[in-house]
Amino acid sequence: MVLKTSDHTAPTPAEPPALSVKLVIAGGFGVGKTTLVGAVSETPMLGTEAQMTEASIGVDELGPKSAKTTTTVAMDWGRLSLDPGLLLYLFGAPGQDRFWFLWDDLVRGAVGAIVLADTRNLESSFPAINYFEQRGDIPFTVAVNRFDGQLTHPLNQVRDALDLDPAIPLSDCDARQRGDVLAVLRDLISHALSAELAH
Repeated sequence: MVLKTSDHTAPTPAEPPALSVKLVIAGGFGVGKTTLVGAVSETPMLGTEAQMTEASIGVDELGPKSAKTTTTVAMDWGRLSLDPGLLLYLFGAPGQDRFWFLWDDLVRGAVGAIVLADTRNLESSFPAINYFEQRGDIPFTVAVNRFDGQLTHPLNQVRDALDLDPAIPLSDCDARQRGDVLAVLRDLISHALSAELAH
């Protein structure tokens, strides 16, 4: 009797499934949320952009330098493998107050949020910051979008103007630049993990 060795190699252990994490990108109208999601999404971004019309005049006000011609009317969605084993799902929230009724459903299950701010219209950040502060159950960070690549005010002045709790991370980024956005996302993940460990 002749024993034959198998030609098959031993099966390799299956890789553990990636951990899926939901993150929300919030902020005022026209601060760059759609741009931020699109800058890092590894799949074609799902957006609900609609053309702005004359009906938006007096309702959706933009700064004098804005060239924005479309607006998010429901949400943006993108997917990103931040690190091996960590899959991020990014949900961009609409910034206009008439769409805030969507936020409670949109943030359900999120482990963290980024409030994107524009120093040219800083007051538009207050509703989003207030929303997450009042909820108290979703860790969040604030990122100042450097429009035209410029940071017009030092971050310590922005923190004071927003009356931001010292425990809330504050950073700056160019929402068009993938590397900048990845750094902001890593800051948020780190902050969310620290908040989870603290509880």
